[in-house]
Amino acid sequence: MVTVPEAVITARSLTMAFGERVVIEDLDFAIRRGEVYVVMGGSGCGKSTLLRHLLGLQEPAAGEVLYGTESFTAASQRERERMLRRVGVLYQGSALWTSMTLAENVALPLQQFTGLPAARIREVVELKLSLVGLHGFEEYFPWELSGGMQKRAGLARAIALDPEILFIDEPSASLDPPTGRRLDRLILELKQALGTTVVVVTHDVASILGIGTRALFLDADAKRAIAEGPPAELRDGGPPQVRAFFGQGLVGH
Repeated sequence: MVTVPEAVITARSLTMAFGERVVIEDLDFAIRRGEVYVVMGGSGCGKSTLLRHLLGLQEPAAGEVLYGTESFTAASQRERERMLRRVGVLYQGSALWTSMTLAENVALPLQQFTGLPAARIREVVELKLSLVGLHGFEEYFPWELSGGMQKRAGLARAIALDPEILFIDEPSASLDPPTGRRLDRLILELKQALGTTVVVVTHDVASILGIGTRALFLDADAKRAIAEGPPAELRDGGPPQVRAFFGQGLVGH
């Protein structure tokens, strides 16, 4: 008998809307512990909107999000903050403070959310930057780095508190393909080293096939998720819209 890992995040009958305009409705999925779960689809399908719902930055029109067995949607602000302590986020633009060095950027969540002494924070910062290949760049400012290095610095900050769940928004955006693939490999290495569950929002087919355990396809026309499963299986045998997304066929509406 195969044991399915527990769900760390679950969406139940989730409907996302901007006023009267429904983006996606009746969304049901579960993200399992230890996997790389990809949310994919074309432009305007609701990928980034879903990420905002999972982080509590936007409220659902209907349905709920659960963290483990707790309702995140129904939780108070204080309870949400407690749940989000388990989470790290790498934003699309890295969202680094340009007036701070890399060391100061990575140290910020440690200073805010732990009682560690300054010397221990410095050790953790050096470790996290080393994990993403940025040892020796502690005193550099973000604007002194390439786009790929900024992404890695953002990733170091995202893992500063050893999150159980790591959200990554469009990791390869603005990167050339070789740099994007190196970042993919780094994400997999960190997942393995830290035991983190990773949730990736992307339209990058190479990244989806390279790192995804399972993927959820959001369809803008249907306003629903129309497929879920291992990316290669969806590429080869998914609905026409999904095969077209992967470049395997024509959309058949």
